[in-house]
Amino acid sequence: MTDITAIGEVLIDLTQTGINPQGVPLLAANPGGAPANVAVAAARLGASTAFVGKVGRDGFGDYLRRVLEENRVDVSGLRTGSDPTTLAVVTLTPQGERSFRFVRGADCGLTPEELDLGQLTRSKVLHFGSVSLTGGPARAATIFAARQAKQAGVLVSYDPNYREALWSSREEAVEWMRTPLPLVDLIKLSDEELALLTGTDDPEEASRRLAERGISLVLITLGDKGSFYRWQGQTGLVPGVATTVADTNGAGDTFLGSVLSRLVARENRPLEGLTAAELEEILRFANRAASVTCSRSGAIPAMPTLAELQ
Repeated sequence: MTDITAIGEVLIDLTQTGINPQGVPLLAANPGGAPANVAVAAARLGASTAFVGKVGRDGFGDYLRRVLEENRVDVSGLRTGSDPTTLAVVTLTPQGERSFRFVRGADCGLTPEELDLGQLTRSKVLHFGSVSLTGGPARAATIFAARQAKQAGVLVSYDPNYREALWSSREEAVEWMRTPLPLVDLIKLSDEELALLTGTDDPEEASRRLAERGISLVLITLGDKGSFYRWQGQTGLVPGVATTVADTNGAGDTFLGSVLSRLVARENRPLEGLTAAELEEILRFANRAASVTCSRSGAIPAMPTLAELQ
């Protein structure tokens, strides 16, 4: 049995690393894509993970497959299509904050027929994000995968990572980002996404509204303030870890991959018998992992190993 299967986009993050003497931005072709990031983050921390998605028949696609394999992620569900591998151009402010522009390609083309249902239902966790809900066959494939996993008793994890440039309107984004909520057991949001999904930016009220929809564990990342949780009617805030920020890209994925890696390592089912004290210890670990990623450049290349955190 695989601990965590992630479905969605794997892509090239063309990430700004500086400027040359003539003032021209310098870009590094980093591997990325939120669900792939989560799979790698969890694998580096000891979980067995798999990734399901689609790349192009090109050099970038070959590179991404190799990166996942090198990080011990099962790529038997990674398909190859005729469209080129998807690109995300990531530029940074002097404070390390990100700005995204996408050149969509193969990731949109994953179809329900290309999914291995046995792989999905034999996992402890199925994780997905909202980028694959933006359109194309991948939207249907992602929702189909989540529905099949839910029916099989697999824990369904969701990160509604909002990327404005990928949606025709805010209203369309809200509609589709809310669509999978009835299937979700665990949700991770940033403070930026609270109002979008719930209509309020107050973590207490937002998490209560999500819990009313049947979501068991609500996690909200609050940057350097730490992480907020709602679990079994209890809420709490676990402080963040001070760090010198180089690049925030991949920090939220590292956080979630860290949480999932600890949940699947429990003797029981991932959420069965989980106490608030145990959850807070998991979140302290995840905050530390995310702070390491923030201190380095890139997404996947910046993620820590278990040895580094120990």
